[in-house]
Amino acid sequence: MKVYYNNSCKICKTEIDFYKKQKIDEIQWVDITDGSSVTRDTGKKSHTLLRRLHVEENGKIIGGAEAFLVLWKNMPKYRFLYRILKLPIIFSLFNVSYEIIAYFLYLK
Repeated sequence: MKVYYNNSCKICKTEIDFYKKQKIDEIQWVDITDGSSVTRDTGKKSHTLLRRLHVEENGKIIGGAEAFLVLWKNMPKYRFLYRILKLPIIFSLFNVSYEIIAYFLYLK
């Protein structure tokens, strides 16, 4: 699994650095601010990648709140978040909250 994250966002970087400490070999961390090959690899525009977390799992690119679910599902220590936040009503609230926060973080 690949995780595409915005290393120029302080909040994003802090969270990803925290996850990286789990040292899960199956997760490849890709800083999207490093080059344009990421847009070619994902088929997403740069501004789309910068605004939301994205993961690639089984050849599929997933973004936003759903990307966090995929990430947490693959991290044993955080699987409880996946189990809670995947519930439809809770996921809807999580998704809306994520989009609002991502919008304001990207404006900076």
